Amino acid sequence: MENLAARIEAKLQKVFTPSALTVTDDSHLHAGHAGARPGGESHFTVDITASRFDGLTRVARHRLVNEALADELAGPVHALVIRAKAAVE
Repeated sequence: MENLAARIEAKLQKVFTPSALTVTDDSHLHAGHAGARPGGESHFTVDITASRFDGLTRVARHRLVNEALADELAGPVHALVIRAKAAVE
């Protein structure tokens, strides 16, 4: 079974075809905090650059990422930091 970070990365690759993408599991930094799961995979940071974000506000970019990851955000993901950049800025 693939890990959650790989599943997030695959989804974002499929939806946005980004020129740059990094998904980081930050769960170890939140051990013992609210929302942290014993097995980890609860807190992530996504750094993504895609032409799909060209001309969009930061809020609009975040909404698109949140929509793409709706299933994960409804379940195992407790917190997601999104750094979404347009290909041309």
